[in-house]
Amino acid sequence: MNEVEKMRSSRLADMSAPEIQVKFEHAKRLLAKMRVLSTYDEEYRSLLEELVPGIPATSVICPPFHCDHGDGIRLGGHVFVNANCTFLDGGYITIGAHTLIGPCVQIYTPHHPMDYLERRTEKEYAYPVTIGEDCWIGGGAVICPGVTIGDRCVIGAGSVVTKDIPSDSVAVGNPAKVIRKNIAKNIEV
Repeated sequence: MNEVEKMRSSRLADMSAPEIQVKFEHAKRLLAKMRVLSTYDEEYRSLLEELVPGIPATSVICPPFHCDHGDGIRLGGHVFVNANCTFLDGGYITIGAHTLIGPCVQIYTPHHPMDYLERRTEKEYAYPVTIGEDCWIGGGAVICPGVTIGDRCVIGAGSVVTKDIPSDSVAVGNPAKVIRKNIAKNIEV
C-alpha cells in the first residue's frame, strides 16, 4: 500500500512521500492559476475540472479556493461553494447534491498524532468528511476530521462541528450542538 492509499484509508501516512508531494504540487499550481480568474472565465472551469475530477457541470466552487489535492473532493449536482473556502482533502470530502457552502468554510480531514514526538515526523492521518444533500453550511463554519452531517441540515455561521450531526437538524456553536430537529418540510414542486 503506497502513502496515498494509506492517506485515503485513514492510516498513518508519510506526507513527505514523493507520490503525495506530486499531488500537493499539482493542486497548488492549479489553484495559483485559478486565483486570478472568475467563475465566468472559461479557463477557470477547465482548471476546476482538472483540480476536482468529475465535478458536475451544475456545481460551482468560487475563487479564491484552497485545497490540498482536489481529487479527494466529491460533489453532487447543484453544489455551491462560496469564496475563500479551504478543503483539506487528504481524506475524502463528499458533499451531497443541492448543498450550499458559505464563504470561508473550512473542512479538515487531516489529524496529527497526539504524541508530540510522533507529531515531529511528517506523518498524519486523514479521516473523511461527509455532508449530506440539501444542507446549508453557514459562513465561517469549521468541519472537523471524520464528521458526517446528515441530509437537510443547517450549520450556523461560525460553528465548529466536532461530532456527527443527524439529518434534519440545525446545529450551532463551538462545539456545534443540535438546537432543533425535524426542520425539513415536504413541499411538492
